[in-house]
Amino acid sequence: MELELETPYMLARVENGIGWMTFNNPERRNAMKMEMNAAIVTILEAFEASDDVRVVVMAGAGDKAFVSGADISEFETHRSTPEGRERFDAVAASAGRAFAKLQKPLVAMIRGFCMGGGLATALQADIRISADDGQFGVPAARLGLGYGFEGINKLTHIVGPAMAAEIFLTARRFSAAEAFHMGLVNRVVTVEELESIVTELAATIAANAPLTVRAAKAGVKETFKDPGRRDLERVAGMVEECFLSRDYQEGRTAFMEKRTPDFQGR
Repeated sequence: MELELETPYMLARVENGIGWMTFNNPERRNAMKMEMNAAIVTILEAFEASDDVRVVVMAGAGDKAFVSGADISEFETHRSTPEGRERFDAVAASAGRAFAKLQKPLVAMIRGFCMGGGLATALQADIRISADDGQFGVPAARLGLGYGFEGINKLTHIVGPAMAAEIFLTARRFSAAEAFHMGLVNRVVTVEELESIVTELAATIAANAPLTVRAAKAGVKETFKDPGRRDLERVAGMVEECFLSRDYQEGRTAFMEKRTPDFQGR
């Protein structure tokens, strides 16, 4: 099933429990246009609401990039005045909120360039799998752009302050091997293996108990917050919901009967 969108620069389909979201601007190495951020909201809200989607995978079209960053050709139109920047930032913020509201697991399938805004997009994922041709970096210091605290904080949480400082201060490109070494990506595989390995990973997640997966994701996300701002009561409630679910009974029964459980998310 494919979703109908208002822009050709984003694609979305649902297949075997996996919602695929594709950044479709390969001529510009999938550089992010403002309309692409708007479409992200539509796609993720549809995936979140659909019982047919248990896990989401995002990827870039073509073989050159996941997302190479913001489409600089739009800066004169959308980011050259305070009013334009305000509109641009509002659309980007709405995409960020859509990512934040997504309770289903999100996997980034990365090959080629994953730079600037592309890296920020990849950081929205719970799991990042990179092909061995992946290239990562934040070139803001070479463009004179200011980089907000929220993005710096998220990257620092994942790779640590020393590596975050090197990424931001040098503005250089890092290889997939370097990204793996610093913990930026979970795994590096060959280009030929990438799609099959990501599909297998997503299928494994999709087959697990949805309520348990959702509670685990929520728990991990709370670790990004300052201790005083963590909503541990909400996470505890989600854990209790797992124990009260039919899926918990199904999991125990399937284990005793030595069969694959059929989880329904309730």
